[in-house]
Amino acid sequence: MRGAKANREAIVVYARPKAEPPSRAGFVVSKKVGNAVERNRVKRRLRHLAAPILAASPVPVDIVVRALPGALKSDLDAQLASGVDACYRKLGI
Repeated sequence: MRGAKANREAIVVYARPKAEPPSRAGFVVSKKVGNAVERNRVKRRLRHLAAPILAASPVPVDIVVRALPGALKSDLDAQLASGVDACYRKLGI
């Protein structure tokens, strides 16, 4: 199985289909994003936004979301949704 990658302004989304449920998500937030409080805030926002996307996924998938330095000030909701959609298109889902 091959994965897919989608770049956005403040995040990079990696997705890889898997054979069996459940779908999972992992988050990587660099120290360049900010201090520990800001990094955890970004992780919480991404976790909250990713849950419904994974629940509605047509096939089980593993997703890794890497937050870039502009993540704290950007619209993560739209970027995550478009990044996951782009990965699904690349995967043919």
